[in-house]
Amino acid sequence: MKEFAYARAGDAAEAAALIAQRPDATYLGGGTNLVDLMKLGVTDPGLLIDVSRLPYDRIEHREDGSVLIGATVRNGALAGDPGIRERFPLLSQALLAGASGQLRTVATVGGNLLQRTRCGYFQDVTKPCNKREPGTGCPAIQGAHRDLAVLGTSDHCVASHPSDMAVALVALDAVAHVRSVDGGSRTVPVAELYLLPGDTPHRETVLDHGDLITAVELPPPPRGARMRYRKVRDRWSYAFALVSVATAVSVAEDGSLRDVRIALGGVAPRPWRARTAEERLLGARPDEETLREAARAELAEARPLPDNAFKVDLATDLIVAGVRDLVARRDRA
Repeated sequence: MKEFAYARAGDAAEAAALIAQRPDATYLGGGTNLVDLMKLGVTDPGLLIDVSRLPYDRIEHREDGSVLIGATVRNGALAGDPGIRERFPLLSQALLAGASGQLRTVATVGGNLLQRTRCGYFQDVTKPCNKREPGTGCPAIQGAHRDLAVLGTSDHCVASHPSDMAVALVALDAVAHVRSVDGGSRTVPVAELYLLPGDTPHRETVLDHGDLITAVELPPPPRGARMRYRKVRDRWSYAFALVSVATAVSVAEDGSLRDVRIALGGVAPRPWRARTAEERLLGARPDEETLREAARAELAEARPLPDNAFKVDLATDLIVAGVRDLVARRDRA
């Protein structure tokens, strides 16, 4: 690990002033991903600006049913919050499906959103990687790619996004609150926070240098919604998703889908909102054939590689099962 300087920001303005002075500076939250990457030599910031003690550590449940979640809230605290567990259970389930209890105690909401791919070539500085060093190539395409993406990839990168929490937030139409270095603020839908690789895989988000995520906002859940997060992985604990699905549905009196939200993890360079499947299912009666046709339409543009082609069928099956099981639970209620 290269030598670096450290500073703890007393407030957001001080954090902005510090990072504006140094193009090699970066913010530090829980550090559960950043510190690992520094140890591996993947990234070598010259200055770490600790923002973990800024006043963004509250979960605010509002009267209209929306929630404002501070960026320094720890993942474990968010997963265990009674209001989140009751009204946004898929978010709690996604958090509990990721990492370990020890890591969830340290990791922050903002840091979770900005964690980077676990592609082995990205993490191995002895190998070329377009995401780490633009123009050097993507050896994963011809190499070890079983765990990598099948949707939204390019000839320059097939890395997959690792976050479980972000998949749930995308399904819930969450927005990130962002503070820029000049003190201005804006909101960015979490679904639009991430960039597809195209020919610039080293650019992963729409954030500019010094932008600070201060909170994530959840709108009220759909009326009568049932929701669930399902994750398929190689082992039960502490493993990243091969494929995951966050599903939320509400059913009208006639049995048709009044609202349907589907997001996939493990299959793309960003949390993948299944808009095509949603459009086909909205207003439809969710029988097996209709569900499978919608899921197949969502995966029609997949670009699988030889060793991860199984993800296409697996994602199709998870979409079908995710919606079907929620509808069946509603029918039994």
